[in-house]
Amino acid sequence: RGRPGRRGRRASPPRAARGLPPDAMAEPAAKKAKTEAAAEGEAPEAKEPEAPVEQEQDAKADKGPRIKGDVVFHPKDTTLNVMRSAVGNVLMPLTDGGLQYLLAGARASVGVKSGRYLFEVKIVEAMNPLDDPAARQKTPMPRCQFRVGFSTAGSSLFLGETEDSICFDAEGALTHNRTKTPCSQKFGGDCVVSVLLNLDSASPNANTVSLFKDGVRASQPQALPEALRGKALYPALTFKNVTVQYNFGPALAPLPFACRSVSDASVKDAVVTPAPTPPKDGKYEVLFPVCLPDEGAFDWLDMFLQKHPEYVELSDRAILAWAEKSGLARPKGYAARSSNDKPEMGFGIGAMDDHSVRRVLQHVAPVQPRHFVVMEVKSNLVKQERTELLSRWAVPGFRKVALVLMADPPADFRKRSQELALKTKQDAADVEFKAKQEEEKRKKALEKRQKQLEKDRAKTLKKQQKAAEEFKRKMEIEKKKKEAAANGEEYKEEEDEEMKPKEDEPEEEEEKEEE
Repeated sequence: RGRPGRRGRRASPPRAARGLPPDAMAEPAAKKAKTEAAAEGEAPEAKEPEAPVEQEQDAKADKGPRIKGDVVFHPKDTTLNVMRSAVGNVLMPLTDGGLQYLLAGARASVGVKSGRYLFEVKIVEAMNPLDDPAARQKTPMPRCQFRVGFSTAGSSLFLGETEDSICFDAEGALTHNRTKTPCSQKFGGDCVVSVLLNLDSASPNANTVSLFKDGVRASQPQALPEALRGKALYPALTFKNVTVQYNFGPALAPLPFACRSVSDASVKDAVVTPAPTPPKDGKYEVLFPVCLPDEGAFDWLDMFLQKHPEYVELSDRAILAWAEKSGLARPKGYAARSSNDKPEMGFGIGAMDDHSVRRVLQHVAPVQPRHFVVMEVKSNLVKQERTELLSRWAVPGFRKVALVLMADPPADFRKRSQELALKTKQDAADVEFKAKQEEEKRKKALEKRQKQLEKDRAKTLKKQQKAAEEFKRKMEIEKKKKEAAANGEEYKEEEDEEMKPKEDEPEEEEEKEEE
């Protein structure tokens, strides 16, 4: 029945009964809220930015010949602490002792020079070896590190350290030549990570590299630096305290578009690095240089390794260089060392200072098919120590060679020694010249400061003198006023020429400082 006083008028049925949609009931309230917000000056809610449109298209059919053989990691393209599994495509780093603080690196045997290809990786295990509390302030964090990307042939196995490589790291940054740029999502062991290299000149994303997580884009295409364009780029990994599974095809996590893997690369798009040819007699060389201390032995070694990159140096000097590339902080710096032969580690980390890295490498090296140079100047000279070194290589597959570095050096070594001596003198002269320049700048700055202090002192003294004169003038005026009042006269200050304040002398312009 309606309300009192309005008899005969039937109550309105609900909107749903009249056939109106339920949302229509909320529309007036929403419009009212928007109107009130606009009246109060509130900004309307911002719309979420739309996701960029995927510009990658399905790979076109290519019936051309494919590369033959598997994509692998040759021993010469891995660091000594990398262990490869017999099955499952797994790489694991050694973590005993100080090796837990050193990076591991590996570069694949097939490079891409054109086209668009991808490869995949996955962290299958994060290791947590016993840590030294003193190391937490001297080693890069986090303890488990992982970088994935591409590098050129023969470049450093540590991705992102030079201009010859580019990589994504697990923290979501793109690294090139030690410059980090946040650009992607973080990733860990719960996903398959795909790295896409696009060198297809016809593609809108030509000369870029991208990251995907479980088949979903995790970064926008990142342009390749100029130093990497036009070169064959090889899949590469750098990791620490993690076990990694790699996959060069077929894809474990397909992308939103059809894309070929590195193992399916066309011959015209790829460069295949063949496996090193084994020695004819099946034995790899282990060189033991015999030389006198401080007679250029390590200069000769640098020249030898430059000519023969297939040889690996085993020495404390090499361990220090490895630690420096791994980002370990050395309190005295890496240039400070008592000798090249037996330099003190000096990290303040027990596992690094106890030479555990050298001990582990002495056991690992004889099981790897490589050529080595055992650079121990003192030990190679002393019979007892030399015998102990030789006993560690009493395994099949290696030929021990004593390389005596005495008498007249060859012409190329003399030339290199002269160049190094000249460079050392030039560096010393440059340091002296820079120090002299800094000393002159310091003296000029000191002289300028001294002059400024003298000027400030003179100004302060002048102000004090002026204040004293003004005080004296006022006292004289008061005295004359009292004398005039005693004589029944009126003292007029403006008529007394002697009591008028002195005009300030114009300040001299400051002299310009000689640059």
